[in-house]
Amino acid sequence: MAFYQMYEWNHAAMSPYRAVADATRLMFKNPINPFAHTWVGRAMAASAEMFERTTRRYLKPEFGIASVFAGGQRVDVHEHIVWKRPFCNLIHFEKMGFAPRHSQQKVLLVAPMSGHYATLLRGTVEAFLPNHEVYITDWEDARMVPLAAGRFDLDDYVDYVISMLHHLGEGTHVIAVCQPSVPVMTAISVMEARKDPLVPTTMTLMGGPIDTRIAPTDVNKLAEDKGIDWFRSNVIMTVPFPYPGFMRTVYPGFLQLGGFMSMNLDRHVNAHREMFENMVKGDGDSATKHKDFYDEYMAVMDLTSEFYLQTVDAVFIRHALPKGEMMHRNTLVDPGKITRVALMTVEGENDDITGGGQTEAAHRLCTGLSKDLRAHYMQPGVGHYGVFNGSRFRSEIQPRIADFISTHAQRRAKAAAASKPVARLARTG
Repeated sequence: MAFYQMYEWNHAAMSPYRAVADATRLMFKNPINPFAHTWVGRAMAASAEMFERTTRRYLKPEFGIASVFAGGQRVDVHEHIVWKRPFCNLIHFEKMGFAPRHSQQKVLLVAPMSGHYATLLRGTVEAFLPNHEVYITDWEDARMVPLAAGRFDLDDYVDYVISMLHHLGEGTHVIAVCQPSVPVMTAISVMEARKDPLVPTTMTLMGGPIDTRIAPTDVNKLAEDKGIDWFRSNVIMTVPFPYPGFMRTVYPGFLQLGGFMSMNLDRHVNAHREMFENMVKGDGDSATKHKDFYDEYMAVMDLTSEFYLQTVDAVFIRHALPKGEMMHRNTLVDPGKITRVALMTVEGENDDITGGGQTEAAHRLCTGLSKDLRAHYMQPGVGHYGVFNGSRFRSEIQPRIADFISTHAQRRAKAAAASKPVARLARTG
């Protein structure tokens, strides 16, 4: 707890300086102040704002999707929590007063639980929203969950996914973005082994670490080099008072953010320098784009220690799923049991988090799937973030996933319709 508490004390100690910096910014941006119209004044305001931004705590962002253009009209969008557990809310983006000509497919976006909030997928939600009923997993910050709520590990994650699919019912399409690929595939394998009638129609895995032995990245190598005991000893801390999760052991978000930043430190330094220069030049549009990105990127959450350590151990050190050793509550997980759920995998050519081929490896594990239930797409010219967000995602990746969903929704509907006469004959015979 000592290191986490020290971090909190340091943040509190900086509060007066942040207040002074904010006051300085306001003073030198006030149009009444003649210095506000000079290079020196703009530089002072920009310096004060940069100091305030680099020392502040970034709170959980809002999705902020007020409306969407669907069916040739602008439609209001309201967020509703339709399923709730201590560590996750399932949010439905309801298009108010919208009556589409044809029923829209239900899409469950499983957001990564790897430090950032689900709002990182805001662009993903916006891309699917016009033509789909979109739901997303909104994971809770572990430091905000009281210890009395119990633990949350990888098995619980899998159970949450299964429970959400049961809540959404038949005909759901699940999309796992990055980290959830392994637990989502595990959940579908468990459901298929149980012959669960509510398995989703399709499963899309995007930039997920199914088999990190393939094209290992620096993230993968770090886990293998250090070993699970190193992570347990060096990155697990106890939530300090007065957070609701006081005494819960976690992997703190600020450590995760430090890891993210250090991987591409030069890029982040250059981005902040450009943001400063744009503020001094008065290029508000360019500066705002940088601010919006970092408002999202710098907002991080804590993960429960049991979930984090199990994930590192099973996915990145032991490679349990591709080796056929993955367990869910003492039962061996067999992706070969998946026979009804169509599988699509998506990768980015320049992904430095999940190496090329790691997600595609899912096809080799799903030995029970026929060729017509499989698809793989490699997007040229994008990195990890570009797999699920940005212009190329909107123009090239999302339409392919939407087509995959539509195709297999029709296939499932035809198969269901064809089985009905047989069922009636069986009853009358």
